[in-house]
Amino acid sequence: MTDRPQYYRFHQGEKSLPFADAEYEARLIGLRRIMADRDVAVAVFTSMHNIAYYSGFLYCAFGRPYALIVTEHECVTISAGIDAAQPWRRSFGDNITYTDWERSNYWRAVRSVAGIGRVVGYEADHISVVQAQALRHHLHPTGLIDISPDTMQQRMYKSEAERALIRAGAAVADVGGAAIRDAIKPGTREIDVAMAGRDAMELEIAKRYPEAEYRDTWVWFQSGINTDGAHNPVTARELQQGDILSLNTFPMISGYYTALERTLFVGEVDDASRKIWEVNVAAHEYGMSLLKPGASCAEVTAQINAFFEERDLLKYRTFGYGHSFGLLSHYYGREAGLELREDIDTILQPGMVISMEPMLTIPEGEPGAGGYREHDILFITEDGNENITGFPYGPEHNVIG
Repeated sequence: MTDRPQYYRFHQGEKSLPFADAEYEARLIGLRRIMADRDVAVAVFTSMHNIAYYSGFLYCAFGRPYALIVTEHECVTISAGIDAAQPWRRSFGDNITYTDWERSNYWRAVRSVAGIGRVVGYEADHISVVQAQALRHHLHPTGLIDISPDTMQQRMYKSEAERALIRAGAAVADVGGAAIRDAIKPGTREIDVAMAGRDAMELEIAKRYPEAEYRDTWVWFQSGINTDGAHNPVTARELQQGDILSLNTFPMISGYYTALERTLFVGEVDDASRKIWEVNVAAHEYGMSLLKPGASCAEVTAQINAFFEERDLLKYRTFGYGHSFGLLSHYYGREAGLELREDIDTILQPGMVISMEPMLTIPEGEPGAGGYREHDILFITEDGNENITGFPYGPEHNVIG
């Protein structure tokens, strides 16, 4: 019987990455500085976001483990045989393929780069209990250090190249918003409107980035009672005259998510709804004015809370007022340390990218029932912020028909 390899290198085709090599080299310099400060000899990343951040490769797990191993001199992705050479083409640095002929070949491939008996940096907020036990069994670390908070801090500060990609993503989101606006009319189903927005964005991404991989761009388009939650899925509900609507476009470009979110109405808006909508728009504009260097996330949150409390609407707030942008997704989250919530003390600094997105949900049966949300993306600059979202908001623009 022919011997089957536990792991091997399968490299074919040309490298194709979201950013230039210099971008990944700079990120790895920052990571190795973290490793040196924490006395970490080897970093073993298992999450989609950190593997993509440091290598460019965004994996599709489908029940299989993946990794990125970074040492003082090496940067190696570990991928499953089912992916063939695609991970190598999409990875900065080296790639090793593990086979499933024998259990634990994944860890054997990891060990071939990481070695044994070393201090290992890992992601405590991602690795499962089972895989953490396997790490100990196969690598025999002399120490385990959680470096996920440090890598999150590094990812909070966006490079010029990242900001350019995020800016393009915001423009794509606006394209999707325009397609959705054009598709809105009584009798149309939510799913039909959502598909119009998604198709428009995917075509725009392909035009702007002809060498990219295309996946995971999506739309949440909600109407009536379905607007009560920010993440409610699309349904086949038909739009009705006077409906409140929530437009949410989410282009994904090489793992980088951007968003556009707007409140709209079909044909007409009643007085009670208009009043709530206008207050939420005012809170949105007030909140954007607060996003500047030196402000803390908690302070911004407290000020918007006070704004709503003065109008007896704080009880209708459903979540925080904004979050980071960059390598994030509904699959793998975002930098939790950069969210506009009461319990986050992070100080805003130039280079950070954050949303402003106040939302009020008025329960069914009350005047103005529905969910109201506006969402813009802002770059924190040296003296304030830059809003990169172009789609208009408010009653003057978004009563459709």
